[in-house]
Parts: sequence; structure tokens; C-alpha cells
Amino acid sequence: MKIRDILAREKPSLSFEVFPPKTVENYESVEKAAKEIAQLHPSFMSVTYGAGGGTSRYTVDIADTLNNQYQVPTLAHLTCVSSSKEHVHHVLEELKERKIENVLALRGDIPKDGVVKKDYQYASQLIYEIKQSGDFCIGGACYPEGHVESANKTEDITHLKEKVDAGCEFVTTQMFFDNNILYNYLYRIRERGITIPVVAGIMPVTRASQIKQICQMSGTYLPSRFKAIVDRFGDNPAAMKQAGIAYATEQIIDLIANGVNAIHIYSMNKPDVARRIQESLSEIL
Repeated sequence: MKIRDILAREKPSLSFEVFPPKTVENYESVEKAAKEIAQLHPSFMSVTYGAGGGTSRYTVDIADTLNNQYQVPTLAHLTCVSSSKEHVHHVLEELKERKIENVLALRGDIPKDGVVKKDYQYASQLIYEIKQSGDFCIGGACYPEGHVESANKTEDITHLKEKVDAGCEFVTTQMFFDNNILYNYLYRIRERGITIPVVAGIMPVTRASQIKQICQMSGTYLPSRFKAIVDRFGDNPAAMKQAGIAYATEQIIDLIANGVNAIHIYSMNKPDVARRIQESLSEIL
């Protein structure tokens, strides 16, 4: 099933993300976690793609298992900053063979060694390439607080418009911790004529150590209420996990109450976190 058809429904959707292992030794544990999340029957699941395509083989394999063995609609990530056109088309052919219909097209982070290919510079170019390569439902990423490399938010929304014009059918947001940031962003992109569905990306912070990494990667704004939770419970792992899940759940309830029906959880291969959030939303969903 294509993600666009799931998002076209009038009821709320809840999806989860898993990431593939970096080595074959860890494959079994990741597959087990993905299976447990799949057994929650989410609206769909996404499988990430390592920097430089290093995990592309595992991305396709796990997506195949979820899509064809567990019957969960699956969204396979595909990045291009370190990929040649030949590699991209190889992955797309693999996805076709496995009957995976949905691709999340991303530029990807610049590798630590700084080595990039010259075939693609922007996600919009990858989106256009995928559009010409088969009957895929294509998603992209968006940044309610602006991409860290954009000069300003207006420029960032212009780049989003380029993705839509290239064939992007829905976008998933980078994580955010203040819903008002998303509501303002939705107003601004709708004013620019961008009407495709926006899936709200929510990160349940279950460890205080995650905060530093989140801020370094994306410069995400942390509300004082959220900071207070980390300050109070950060040294107590069990309490921090419970509080982080509760905060994410409250975010989701507020989003759905305000008409944002599509929710995507950055579940970090943690079935228990996915389960607890889903259980807290059972009647709402």
C-alpha cells in the first residue's frame, strides 16, 4: 500500500521508524526489534539508510521482511549525497523486486570524511530521478525550524517547494519539542501553496544523553518545560524514560486534537517505547 493512500484517510495514523545494523553481527537483534514493532500493527514503518549507503543492503532486507512477511506498509529511506546514479538505480531495482512501493528521498548528511559524489547535490534531484524510475510513492523531509544549512526559513521553504515540484507526495518533519513551531510552519508552507500531507516526526527522549546529540545535529529548540523534565529526571534512567514517553504522548495528543493526524515516531529500535506510546493513544487512534 502506498503511503499517500494511508495519509488520505481522515483518521489518525501512527507509524514507527527503525534503523538497520551497521554490521551483519547485529542484524538479528535489529530484525527482532523491527518484528516486535511490526506486531503492533502500525499504519506503516520506515527503515533508515546509513550515511554513504553503508547499510543499504540491510535497509532493503529489513524493509522486505516488514512489507512482505509482516504485511506492514514500508517506507525505505534512500540518500544520495554519497551515491552514484548507478547505485541509486540498483537500489530502486531491488525495491521493485521486493514490491516495496514507498521511498523517502533524502540528500543525507555529509560523511565525516567529507567524500561525496557529484551525481546529486539536492534531495529534489533524487526525487525527480525516482519519479522517472517507476511507480513509487515518494516522501521527503522537512524542517519546521529550518535546515541548519539554509540561510533562513524562507529559503528552506523554497527548497521544500522544489521537492514538491519534483514529485514529492508527502513530507516527514525533523523532530521538534514545541508544537507551536509546527503549527506556525504549516501556516507558512500552506501560504506558499504547498498542500501535500505533513507527517509530524516525534522523538521520545528516554535518556538525558540524547539531548546533547539532538542539539548538535539540528539545533532543535527545547522548551523550558522539557528542560525541566531532563533536569529533574535525567539522572534516573527509569524515571527519564517514563517522563520522556509521557512528554511525547502529550505532544501527539495535542497534535491530533489540532488536526495533525499523521504521526511518525522516531522509535530508535525500541519496541517497548513504541508499545507504551501506542497503548496510551489506543482510543484516540
